[in-house]
Amino acid sequence: MDIALAPETLARWQFGITTVYHFLFVPLTISLASLVAGLQTAWVRTKNEKYLRATKFWGKLFLINIAMGVVTGILQEFQFGMNWSDYSRFVGDIFGAPLAFEALIAFFFESTFIGLWIFGWDKLPQKIHLACIWMVAIGTSLSAYFILAANSWMQHPVGYRINEERGRAELTDFWHVLTQNTALAQFFHTITAAFLTGGAFMVGIAAYHLFKRRHINVMRTSLRVGLVTVAISGLLVAISGDRLAKIMYEQQPMKMAAAEALWETEAPAPFSVFAIGDVDEGHNVVAIEIPGLLSFLAHDNFHEAVPGINDTNAALKEKYGEQFGLDDFRPNIPVAYWGFRWMIGFGMVSLGLGIVGLWLTRRKFWLSERLRTGEDEVPRLALLKDRELGPKLGRWYWRLSLLTLLFPLFANSWGWIFTEMGRQPWAVYGVLPTAAGASPGVSQGEVLTSMTVYTLLYAVLAVIEVKLMVKYVKAGPPELTDDDLNPPTRIGGDADRPMAFSY
Repeated sequence: MDIALAPETLARWQFGITTVYHFLFVPLTISLASLVAGLQTAWVRTKNEKYLRATKFWGKLFLINIAMGVVTGILQEFQFGMNWSDYSRFVGDIFGAPLAFEALIAFFFESTFIGLWIFGWDKLPQKIHLACIWMVAIGTSLSAYFILAANSWMQHPVGYRINEERGRAELTDFWHVLTQNTALAQFFHTITAAFLTGGAFMVGIAAYHLFKRRHINVMRTSLRVGLVTVAISGLLVAISGDRLAKIMYEQQPMKMAAAEALWETEAPAPFSVFAIGDVDEGHNVVAIEIPGLLSFLAHDNFHEAVPGINDTNAALKEKYGEQFGLDDFRPNIPVAYWGFRWMIGFGMVSLGLGIVGLWLTRRKFWLSERLRTGEDEVPRLALLKDRELGPKLGRWYWRLSLLTLLFPLFANSWGWIFTEMGRQPWAVYGVLPTAAGASPGVSQGEVLTSMTVYTLLYAVLAVIEVKLMVKYVKAGPPELTDDDLNPPTRIGGDADRPMAFSY
């Protein structure tokens, strides 16, 4: 049988497709929950109507996104029993613990308060209603933490022992699993990337409305919130990514060598700007490099050695080859190399646009006097400074800002592809090869059928998601009613009014 059609390979494709698709929604859910909570807090404190309109607008988009995330996320856990039953049997005692905490604590916590927030606009006092959305924001972050702790254990297994008699891994220290440095670094990196995604989402949509000269007061505020979020989170993404990379150089040297196409151990090690390699021969044909920079990124100095792919592969063969029957421990080098660069590239472009946007929208360089004062009818889109560069750069920036909302999504997707494919051939690093985790009784046709069905279903869901988002983005912030501006002062509000969905 052609290896490309082996059940294990198809199972990996299916899990990759569904995971990357699901993770398009996760960062937006995490970040929009907190951003909406921040806008509602501003409304409660200032009573400025623009904050309430912004809360309802971004809250509606948040609810659409979280609904899609929940639907696509449920399928992820089903796949452990469908295509990866041997993996589930071997690591279920460990991997199941953080997943159970995520479902029983974080997800139910989040679900309860999101229901109260949706239906409580006219039933709950302002501050209690505000507390509900903050509880949702906390729940989304807790959910992310438990999931990332489980994934981090796959990257760097700790707090366990192997029961030789039962042939499975068993948990010995749950606290160690939750608090190991891999989990903490990965959570910090993922959360900051999530806020980069949410900030860029706000920037893109706000720029669209400003370019169309609509809802100026609300969208100007949203744009500034988004730009500040992008700038701060983008810098934190770079810092957290540097920390996570240093940990990976210690724990998974093969992954990081593949990320740099570093074939031979070098001291000092160069950073690869561009490379075309010969995987079979184990060297680069074309390489543009910055001397010593990789040593600094890995070890904080410019002269220490960094292990190369060939030497690391030989060391892993000697350590694990006979035990697991493997003779090649290299991941897909081109995917690791370019995935790492696409992740960094799209992320840094978003950061750059955020910083440029903050400069362009500072008070004395804002769009126009009427735009700056918040009027919704603007005769032209021009910058205050009387220079030819101003209007040209302004129009260029608005168009590019709309595209910016996609860049962090690309960065997140390539980041996870790099993280998971760079770990191969391991399902659990140094403990369980990926091939050993596949379900032994699942045929090629069964996996191909389920993969096709899920992919087509996700394509339909993508169309629904995009149409809903476009519809409500174009509609803009809602007009406020007396009930919106005069919420109840006690729980229950008007007892004679039926409970209604807030949107």
